[in-house]
Amino acid sequence: MKFVLCNLSFKMTREKFNKRVAFKKTNKDHNLYFYKVNNKPVILFDGVCNLCSGSVQFILKRDKEKKFLFASLQSGYGQDLLKRLDLPTDTFNSFILYEGGRIFTRSTAALKMFSQLKGWGWVKIFWIVPKFIRDAVYNLIAKNRYKWFGKKEECWVPTPDLKARFLD
Repeated sequence: MKFVLCNLSFKMTREKFNKRVAFKKTNKDHNLYFYKVNNKPVILFDGVCNLCSGSVQFILKRDKEKKFLFASLQSGYGQDLLKRLDLPTDTFNSFILYEGGRIFTRSTAALKMFSQLKGWGWVKIFWIVPKFIRDAVYNLIAKNRYKWFGKKEECWVPTPDLKARFLD
């Protein structure tokens, strides 16, 4: 199994991956996180990026079935997951889709996420584009997102109605 995040590539066996994301039973917070994500995909995003926050709001409006949970990469949940996977905790060049114990990043995460939204199944056509091309476009946007879309000083705070869909 190969994971790619923030220009970092590494290979990991399924056993090693399971070991890294296994949550300790002695820590209530970790059990809570595991319980919350056990049957729902989690989208991790850069909380200070205007494009990323706008994308989350776009998803929230279209996710009528409330399939997805969200966490910023800067949040406790995001930082914990990055640490458990030995990924950089201070570089946020990709949003992550964490689903069924697996990590998806960049264009693959976006395609998997969009294909689960009602009315957006047509994006599956982009699976025919080779990953290195999809990711090159994704990386270009990610590299320039602060310049093109701006950056917030603080993470976007969801309304009380939406708060239940966000992990801290």
